[in-house]
Amino acid sequence: MNSFISWIGGKKLLRKKVLEQFPDPESYNRYVEVFGGAGWVLFSRDKHAPMEVFNDVNGELINLYRIVKHHPEALQDELEWLLMSREQFFDELNRNTRGLTDIQRAARFFYIIKESFGADCRSFGVRPRDLQKTIDYLKEVSGRLNKVVIENQDFERLIKTYDSPDALFYLDPPYYEAEKYYPDRFNPEDHERLRECLVNIKGKFVLSYNDCQQIRDLYEGFTVVEVDRADNLVNKSQSRRYKELIIKNI
Repeated sequence: MNSFISWIGGKKLLRKKVLEQFPDPESYNRYVEVFGGAGWVLFSRDKHAPMEVFNDVNGELINLYRIVKHHPEALQDELEWLLMSREQFFDELNRNTRGLTDIQRAARFFYIIKESFGADCRSFGVRPRDLQKTIDYLKEVSGRLNKVVIENQDFERLIKTYDSPDALFYLDPPYYEAEKYYPDRFNPEDHERLRECLVNIKGKFVLSYNDCQQIRDLYEGFTVVEVDRADNLVNKSQSRRYKELIIKNI
């Protein structure tokens, strides 16, 4: 199935190639998405492992996931009268969230994601969207999330919590020198902190990154697979490809 939202750095175009690098499903019993975002890899299968964990450091995003999981009908009711409108978009964007319920916060954030340009949560997107179709889809998403553990932790703490020999971590961190485009703070030194976490884990990991020399140097000694995808920042009539790396300890 597809994700119910878009997100900066989402893996919609690369998920098949990411899944090709996963080990045999029989070799792991817990699956952990460390930088969840839109969850394209999570949603690509009905189930990855008996235990699944979805994490993101963005509290508003995780609140949305939890509301979709536990209260999809209430969220649908809250979204019922929203329109595709520049004025309403900026009203929601500038709305004071103090005093809002978790369901109201989730509805506001969902609307901002869907109506912003490139899911940047800052600027109004001018393309038409079928909001009702997306709202109706939330019940199906709720079913997929039914047994997924949803976390809101820093990546280092999450990895230490769930690490075990039977764990598979999928990581899609902010890309090197593209950190400013992501909605949450990720510093250059966090790339090194992430690498130190992965060097010492007991489980397996599969990691997505942009193809650059700094990342190649940082993960020297690990298995590095070169992949590419269509560049979604150019017109569909153009054929420019964007190179990425899939790094793993398998």
